[in-house]
Amino acid sequence: MNNEYRASVVVRTVAYILAAPLIVFGLYVILHGHLTPGGGFAGGAIMATFIALFLVSFGRKGAGSLHRNLFSVLESLGLTVFVVLAFLGISNTFFYNFMVNSGHLFGRVISFGVNPGYLDTGGVIPLMNIAVGLEVFSAISLIVLEMFTYSREDKND
Repeated sequence: MNNEYRASVVVRTVAYILAAPLIVFGLYVILHGHLTPGGGFAGGAIMATFIALFLVSFGRKGAGSLHRNLFSVLESLGLTVFVVLAFLGISNTFFYNFMVNSGHLFGRVISFGVNPGYLDTGGVIPLMNIAVGLEVFSAISLIVLEMFTYSREDKND
C-alpha cells in the first residue's frame, strides 16, 4: 500500500497559479514597508506561505527538492546584514539612519511634509526591511519544512 500523499490536480494547479503572486506581493510589502503598513516581517511571512503551499501541494516529493541548508544560510545572511547595517551608524548611535537625505542610494532628499511615495527616501530602513524579510522568509520556511518532514515520517512508521 502506498502511503505517499498526493494532492489533486486542482490543488497543484492553484499552487502553480498562486506561486508568482505570493512572491511578488511579499516583495511588494517588504519594499514598501517604510511607506505603508507592512515591512520585512509581514512580507517574509507572505513569501513563506508559498513554501507551505508548495509542501501541501507536492507532498514528500516536493519537500525532498527543498534544501534545508539553503534556508539556514539565507536566514544567517539576513540576520548578518541587519546587524551590520545597525552597526554602520554607530558613530552617532546604534541603528542611526546614516543614509537618509544623503542624495545617494536610498537617500533621496525630499521637502518637509508628507512623503509623496518615493521608494528611495528611507535611508537604511528599506535595506533593513529586506534583511528582515529574508530572515523571516527563511526561518518560517525552515520551520514549516521541518514540521512537514517530521509529521510525514511519523505517519509512515
